[in-house]
Amino acid sequence: MSGRGRVSELDVRVARTPADLAAHHRVRRAVFVEEQGIFDGDDRDAWDDGPAVKVVASAGPVVVGAVRLYPLDEAGLWKGDRLAVLPEGRRLRAGAPLVRFAVREAGARGGHRMIALIQKRNVAFFRHLGWTTLGSETDYRGATHQEMTILLAGAPPAFAPERYAWALGG
Repeated sequence: MSGRGRVSELDVRVARTPADLAAHHRVRRAVFVEEQGIFDGDDRDAWDDGPAVKVVASAGPVVVGAVRLYPLDEAGLWKGDRLAVLPEGRRLRAGAPLVRFAVREAGARGGHRMIALIQKRNVAFFRHLGWTTLGSETDYRGATHQEMTILLAGAPPAFAPERYAWALGG
């Protein structure tokens, strides 16, 4: 499979079935535990048992990418995290459709702004998708990360980021 022109073959959706949920976690484990060694054994945490919306991207019957998102407060601040794309999904450029889906989904669920902690090597990719940086780089589990944010479609015109200073590191 070549990279360009294949994005249309992806099916990006909220994981609802037991098979999708299992595949979501398999992709995250493959990337964050086995490939990158950021976590030991498993990357699951309390958000996986709570309000997190889990998303998968599949090429035919094979899930090649995953991301999760969840609300941080009732005022519309959402967090996107655990974006994981397998090598075959990278060839299909599955990352951008996953991020765009997460942003649309959070906005459709009443979100006004989304934040994410992005690995340094992926900052330019997120900038290309419309995200902006917040603060300075930080270390997370032994890897350099940058907090980033994007305004969601449901944000009111007079959105005031200072309302979220506590969550945005300010």
